[in-house]
Amino acid sequence: MKSKPKIYTRTGDEGETSLPGGTRVPKFHKRIEAYGTVDELNSHIGLLRDLFNDAEIKKKLLQIQNILFTVQSILAAENETTVKNLPAMKPDHITLLENEIDHMDSVLPRLSSFILPGGHTTVSFCHITRCVCRRAERIIVELTSHFEVDRLIICFLNRLSDYLFVLARKTAADNNAEEVQWKVKH
Repeated sequence: MKSKPKIYTRTGDEGETSLPGGTRVPKFHKRIEAYGTVDELNSHIGLLRDLFNDAEIKKKLLQIQNILFTVQSILAAENETTVKNLPAMKPDHITLLENEIDHMDSVLPRLSSFILPGGHTTVSFCHITRCVCRRAERIIVELTSHFEVDRLIICFLNRLSDYLFVLARKTAADNNAEEVQWKVKH
């Protein structure tokens, strides 16, 4: 019987890691920062999924997690050969988010001001996840000045942050939590 391989390899002990094509890079490499931040985002989405009882929301969040794993894989791929062997981003991924945003937003009151995050624990986690999503988007946009990145990835993350914002608002409404509007005080 073949023994189970160890989870640790020790190959990263000197501060380097391997991209899927085999190239060794420092752990602070722009690609590592990009897909690592998407990994962090994916973990926050997992936490959100655990907080919701609504089966449809849980299902959508799971779909989003699977798409984010595809994003991570694409960002890690260093060449066209590696990318060709991966699942691709599709315009349907963005349409999925837009449809969900429109559906949730249709029952929400119109915004007349910025709102402050908070009011309910799950709402707050939605906003934290939205902020991580925006950070991932910024890092990936910066990555495009060094490497070619599928434009659909940036569109997806941009729309995902909108989805998370509307999910926070919908969750607040569903839980009768107050939406506190930003008021400039002098």
